[in-house]
Amino acid sequence: MSSAEQFRTGFVALGGRTNVGKSTLLNRIVGHKVAIVTPLPQTTRRRIVGIRHDPDAQLILIDMPGIHQARRLLNQRMVTAARRALGEGEVAVGVIEAAARLKTGDRAFLGELGALRAAKIVAINKIDLMGRNQLLPLIEECQALVPGVEIVPVSALTGENLDDLIRTIKRMLPIGPPLMPADEYTDQTERALVEELIREQIFLAMREEIPFSTAVQVEQFIAEPERPLVRIAALVIVERDSHKGMMIGAGGRRLKQIGTAARRGIETLLGTQVFLELIVKVEKDWTRNPRKLAELGL
Repeated sequence: MSSAEQFRTGFVALGGRTNVGKSTLLNRIVGHKVAIVTPLPQTTRRRIVGIRHDPDAQLILIDMPGIHQARRLLNQRMVTAARRALGEGEVAVGVIEAAARLKTGDRAFLGELGALRAAKIVAINKIDLMGRNQLLPLIEECQALVPGVEIVPVSALTGENLDDLIRTIKRMLPIGPPLMPADEYTDQTERALVEELIREQIFLAMREEIPFSTAVQVEQFIAEPERPLVRIAALVIVERDSHKGMMIGAGGRRLKQIGTAARRGIETLLGTQVFLELIVKVEKDWTRNPRKLAELGL
């Protein structure tokens, strides 16, 4: 059989509750930063695609918001998008957190995973935080909830056992030609990636509820190849006047800190010098406004 006939390709959905490390795992598998990562839950808002190209396979990985109890309209839409994306994969990888026993959110998610028709894998993430022998009760619980499921312990942070997870995914994918161009590693536009990099720095700089009530919208993206330079102007949208004051900070210092950190990441992404302007704008209760959510692609 020729190598072309053995080539495998397909969609791989990464699902789970919030803050289990799905985005870190996506970035590690793809080998590029396509999803932002922060210590706070509910960082991922949109369906994100990352593409891994190997000589024997192409993995089109779908990251999604964490499944959680959603109260605001924004969160409800995030969870709906996550459940829809979970059903799009030929392979569904349920990511749970290494622990002595399953957490309530992981248990609920595995119930949803078990109902899918796709080939299924449970990736037990963050094994760098505990010994392998301590995982046995957790593995038994997973097997009881999803009988016959493939279970792969892994550390997205260190890359431990990542090769085993990738081999397991490849084995489950259908044989077929690549579906995506070989030079692409995500389906996101540069504007969308820039918005996410700015939002990442907001999450890292701010605390409490403010990051969850903030959106970023690039309004201007002008390349000046002769310099070389890219000029970017972005709106930072908040829900309250008080949030605007906290976002800007005394003497504008906090907004400058966010902008400086975001600019460094954007320059790495674009491979050129960047001039970044951030403008904070109040859109009252935007997280509950269907029209505004649609405008932001949420």
